[in-house]
Amino acid sequence: MQSSVKRELLDILGPQGFRDDPETLVTHSYDGTPMLQSLPEAVVYPENTQQVSDVMKVLHRHRIPLVSRGSGTNLCGGTVPLQGGVVMVMHRMNKILEVDLENLTATVQPGLITKTFTEHIESLGLFYPPDPSSMAISTIGGNIAECSGGLRGLKYGTTKDYVIGLEAVLANGDIIRTGGKLMKDVAGYDLTKLLVGSEGTLAIITEATLKLVPPPKAKKTMVAMYNDLYDAARTVSQIIENRIIPATLEIMDRSTIRVVDEFAGLGLPHDMEAMLLIEQDGEPETVERDIARIEEICRAERADRVNVAQSQEEALKLLTARRSAFTALARLRPTTILEDATVPRSKIADMVVEINRIARKHNVTICTFGHAGDGNLHPTATTDARDHEEIKRVEAAFEEIFEAAIRLGGTITGEHGVGVVKAPFLEWKIGPAGIAAMKAIKDSFDPHHLLNPGKVFAKSSRKRVVIDRG
Repeated sequence: MQSSVKRELLDILGPQGFRDDPETLVTHSYDGTPMLQSLPEAVVYPENTQQVSDVMKVLHRHRIPLVSRGSGTNLCGGTVPLQGGVVMVMHRMNKILEVDLENLTATVQPGLITKTFTEHIESLGLFYPPDPSSMAISTIGGNIAECSGGLRGLKYGTTKDYVIGLEAVLANGDIIRTGGKLMKDVAGYDLTKLLVGSEGTLAIITEATLKLVPPPKAKKTMVAMYNDLYDAARTVSQIIENRIIPATLEIMDRSTIRVVDEFAGLGLPHDMEAMLLIEQDGEPETVERDIARIEEICRAERADRVNVAQSQEEALKLLTARRSAFTALARLRPTTILEDATVPRSKIADMVVEINRIARKHNVTICTFGHAGDGNLHPTATTDARDHEEIKRVEAAFEEIFEAAIRLGGTITGEHGVGVVKAPFLEWKIGPAGIAAMKAIKDSFDPHHLLNPGKVFAKSSRKRVVIDRG
């Protein structure tokens, strides 16, 4: 980095807010995505919105790219600085600025850890439903950038359903505010929803106003075990078809059950092919009725056993174990590639069958778990980056999995984002006209492509594969 630019940034941030030592640069050269790394020129740590704005004015003037970053749990390469430049870490902007009990909203800074926020809100007798599996370390700003989902997405929706206002800094340093504490607002384009899920390519989020809701009065958690993975997947469709929307409806295949059990010590049977983890919440009578009906459906779809958690501690242990699936699988082999593909709920069984068929075809190990209730599966390959031939087979398998998801009416990503990993496949989902429209939006917000460059839009789209069913 030019010494003159460094001096300008130091003047804005002070010595505590600017780092360019080799260790810091390496630490911020990768995220949760395997086999992807690129060094930045500097790392900055702003403390307030004005500093973010002032930094962007300097970078805009010198045409230096910037990647904004929370905890780096991204799984699509979204926070890797592909073109060098500056990484802006938001952890110093980590305050809960306000909890408005009259309007049931909270205003927070982007560096706030998700779990810290949810625990504080729950201590006040309120509820913030979005709950990504990485919530213990992920930030609210990162959740907003990716429109994170979570275990409760089926019933309560995802991050986009709870962000009602934003403060953000544009590429040229201008500060904008969108939305607010309003339940109705149709004054112009909905810039709030546009920025949610934009992966840091349009603006830098510096403040968010979030909707809160009253907590459910009762909860019950149950586990259903299956000898056949297809039976478990079909059960998911049957539950929804019976007009029951659980708070949580998760699926794990045999490999995932085994490693999660070894990791969490739950005493789960290792000979079962699939497990459904189901939680319902709401009014006590409704919860009792729904759980009883769900148990009937599970048994009708050939569940080998069904157990209802007998205590809050047991239920929490089951949910915590599910959140640890990725961590548990990562212990199996040196490299773990966690993907997400989403299909309509009615196609979840078909998608599970396709994933297994594709894994066999390419002779790779793919464990499947995910948010089955909303069709969002996480096929996870355990492999070794040093085995280049196997990695090629894994990549070919995932390409076919993405194609299968789209063919079944789904999408290439349900909650992880496009980043750089999925960029070559984006045109499969939205078509050339969709790509052109999105590029026009990007150009209007960031004409010099300084914000998270190289993400979402690939240099060339991947040619659509034709699946061999043999």
